[in-house]
Amino acid sequence: MHDSVPYSVPVRMPSATRPLLGLTILVVEDSLYACDALRLLCLRSGARIRRADSLKSARRHLRIYRPSVMIIDLGLPDGSGLDLIEELDHAQPRVELILATSGDDFVEDAAIAAGADGFLAKPLRSLCEFQQAILSRLPSPRAGPAVIALGEDRIEPDPIAYQDDMAHVADILSDHPDPQMLDYVAQFVSGVARSAGDTELVRAAERLSQIRTASKPIASEAARMAGLIQNRLNLKQAI
Repeated sequence: MHDSVPYSVPVRMPSATRPLLGLTILVVEDSLYACDALRLLCLRSGARIRRADSLKSARRHLRIYRPSVMIIDLGLPDGSGLDLIEELDHAQPRVELILATSGDDFVEDAAIAAGADGFLAKPLRSLCEFQQAILSRLPSPRAGPAVIALGEDRIEPDPIAYQDDMAHVADILSDHPDPQMLDYVAQFVSGVARSAGDTELVRAAERLSQIRTASKPIASEAARMAGLIQNRLNLKQAI
């Protein structure tokens, strides 16, 4: 529509302060703490964010619309994000940009092999790194000129979201989960706690995972994990 036409709406273009304007990013992430970090990164970059907390939820989103970018956590409650990445890589039309994310650096090669265009290591904090990770990989001509984040580059997620994640784990543990669900708990807690800088909980999650791998009795370690989680829920503010 021409600018002279009454009631025409000006088209907002990406800028140095909002370089991702016009993009819709679907985040497939079960952690509220990690998702809040991505929400802040998208908000300050101009992108629209949508969230799915599982593979099932992500596939439901994809039946309704096609996002510009997908950021997929590899450890999800109903399976591996690698399976979704592989599906998306072979889909037609393909999502423009597929990024994997995880707190475990050693899974990057597997994500790329499955079809991801790039990998975002947790914790995600730098606005500039987030923007460049997307802009540098978008197919031209969408990428445009390189930009840098202006002002404060580092973002901090809401600590209440960390407590919400702890409440989620407490609910799982209270239901006497089977060994496979305990594997998910160990992976989930390790990633969230590492992002929050909670080293004690990271070590506890690693011990839980090691005991599961060695097929040793796990009841006492699961109870210890539940106690640590409850301690954090008793705090007025997450670590």
